Formats: sequence, C-alpha cells, structure tokens
Amino acid sequence: MNLFLNEEANRCLLCKKPRCKEFCPISTPIPEIIELYREGKLNEAGEILFQNNPLSAVCAIVCPHEDQCAGHCIRGIKGEPIHFYEMEEEISKDYLNNVKFEKPVANRDRIAIIGGGPAGITIAFTLAKRGFKVTIFEAHEKIGGVLRYGIPEYRLPNTMVDKIAEKLQELGVQIRPNIMIGPVITLDRLFEDGYKSVFIGTGVWNAKKLNIKGETLGNVHYAIDYLKAPNVYNLGDTVCVIGAGNVAMDAARTAKRNGAKNVYVVYRKHFDQMTATKKEIEEAKEDNVEFKLFRAPVEILEDGIKVVKTENIEVDGRIQTKTLDGQEEIIPCDSTIIAVSQEPRSVIVSSTTRLETNKWGLVITDEEGHTTREGVFASGDVVTGAKTVVQAVAHAKHVADAMERYCEENK
Repeated sequence: MNLFLNEEANRCLLCKKPRCKEFCPISTPIPEIIELYREGKLNEAGEILFQNNPLSAVCAIVCPHEDQCAGHCIRGIKGEPIHFYEMEEEISKDYLNNVKFEKPVANRDRIAIIGGGPAGITIAFTLAKRGFKVTIFEAHEKIGGVLRYGIPEYRLPNTMVDKIAEKLQELGVQIRPNIMIGPVITLDRLFEDGYKSVFIGTGVWNAKKLNIKGETLGNVHYAIDYLKAPNVYNLGDTVCVIGAGNVAMDAARTAKRNGAKNVYVVYRKHFDQMTATKKEIEEAKEDNVEFKLFRAPVEILEDGIKVVKTENIEVDGRIQTKTLDGQEEIIPCDSTIIAVSQEPRSVIVSSTTRLETNKWGLVITDEEGHTTREGVFASGDVVTGAKTVVQAVAHAKHVADAMERYCEENK
C-alpha cells in the first residue's frame, strides 16, 4: 500500500453527506472506498468500484477531478483536498490485473454494440454479465475509442485499454474489429441476423472546421486525427495549436514529446475562459508549451498563421471578445493543428431509415437512450457531443437497463 495514500485515507473525514460523492457524475461511494482502503480491503474496494463504474481505472486518471471529487472536498476548503482519485487508480488497476471473470451462461438475446468507446464498453460489460450475447463492432483495429485514439499514451497507457478488452472477452463479449457499420453491414442486416437490440456509441470522430483560408494546406492537421497516430506526422520544429480545450492541450503536449522544439497554443480569449482544466493547462506549461492569447486566427499560411488581436469587453454584465481592427500579425510555424471540437460521422444515419439526428448531426434520443428507430439505442458523445468519459459511462448504465427492459418486453 502506498504510504502517502494511506496517510490521505486517514486524513479523510468520512463525511456523512459526502460532497465528493455528490459531485461525482457516477456517484462513486468515496467514503466507503476510503474506509476499505484504511482496512487494507483493496479487492473488496476494487469490486465495488468496478460494479459502479467498469471504467473506474480510467476515470481515476482522466476525470477533471478539480471540478468533481477533489474540487468539492471539505478538506480542500482550507487546505489540500483528499487525493481520492489516486487511491481509486491504485485499487482499480490492482483489481483489473488480478480478477478473473467467469463467463456467464449466455441464454438471453443477442445485442449489437456499434463502437467500442467508453459508452459501448459500459453497455457490453453490463449486458454480458446479465447473460446477453454481446458483439462489439469496432471501426478501428482495437476497441477503446477515445481512450485509445484520443487520449495520449503518456496520460492513459494502451495496456490499460488492452486489459479492459481482455476482461470483456472473459465475459464472452465478441469483438469484430475494422468493421464500420453502414457501408457493408447495415442496421437492417443486424436485425435480420437476429440481434434483438442495437446500441450506437460511435463517438464524434469528424473534426470541426475553422472555415478560414488555408485549412486544406499540407501542413495543416486536425487534433482528433493527429492524436490517433502522432508518430506518423512530420510537424517540423515549430507547431501552432489552435484551440483551448483538453484536446488542444493533449495535442500540444504530444507534439512536444514527438520532437517539436516550439509549440504555441493560439486562443482568442484568456486562460480563465479556456475549457481545458486548470491541471491540463498547468501541465502544458510545465512541458514548455507557450500560449499566444487574445489572438484569433484568420488565415493559415505555409509558413505560419495570420491572426488578429482581440480583447475582452463587458457588455450588459457579460464578458465578450472583440476583434481589434487592423491589429494583425503572423505567428511563424512549420505546422498547424486545429483543435476546436468534433462532430459525428453520418455513415450509419445515411445508410438506414427512421434514425433521426439534430441539426448538429447528433443522434436524437430520449432520456433512456431510445432513438427514433425501434430497438435502436444510443448514448455517449454521438448523442451529447464531446463530454467526459465518466459522463458517458454514467448515462450508458441507464441505457443498458433500458435495453434490457426492451428485450424483456418484446419477446
């Protein structure tokens, strides 16, 4: 047991109304886990964590803790909050490495899961353990979705995602890699082959465009594509990253780790208005990423980006960003990475009927994940747009319950 974490566990007040649990999107029973940690009952704690959140080991690493458990810890009001997420990481890793799941009797309906990201993995674990025959159809060569292809290796090792895939297979989940539903296999065909219900969890893999001149040049890349395989890109010595979210920070830090000497994050507002967590921003600074703030890109060039300076102004009590006319400059760089969010692909929607999307291309569902087509459910980023891993897992648990009810009601 880690000595520091043991001291952290003893420092916890075990609040009767734990704010840490209240502000956790998946209601992790944090005081209960810390009490078990104190008693050295790590396996019992690991089982509880896994039952509550099959991706507990991942969320311990990638969650924005400053906005959730740590950010609402009573200890953190006048001092340092309890580092529960570090305990969770140790407990959950040990549990995954040591547990051996017994394959349940698969005597219930056949379920198709399209997309092996956080939501799809959660649905697969939940329904496979309940005796459903589950198949994951994955467009990439391995499952994981954003966990494998969107979060850098230095933050979340792929070995952990491999371990999760191994546990799914222990439960009898079948995985079909390198298959995109729509072009060859359609939703109609899945139902014809005996799948009782289908889950769509394909995420958001199309980059959003800036819609400025120069976006198609050869030295311009999208962060969502770059992070899939950064080692195949030759970015040069100086890189500009346009964006201010966690994906932008990941792209900037990855570029640094892959040989770029100078990396600039270009953003039209201030640090306080960035969507990236404070931790991600600070870690980017520690990696010597530089920030070019109050600069809005207007054109991408072969040897840099043209920006116009901006400033914050107050309008009716709200802060707005104003462009300063005539104040343009060139930021020299060899490559530009665009990281301004993502949107879903339309492959499944365009190849089927009765599956409706909204104006952003996101699949329309009710609160339980029912789409506009009977028997088809959806959850995760393909429904909400890019959100956190733990939010995807939390909602997917409810959708799994709804899918089970649907199968029982439609025998």
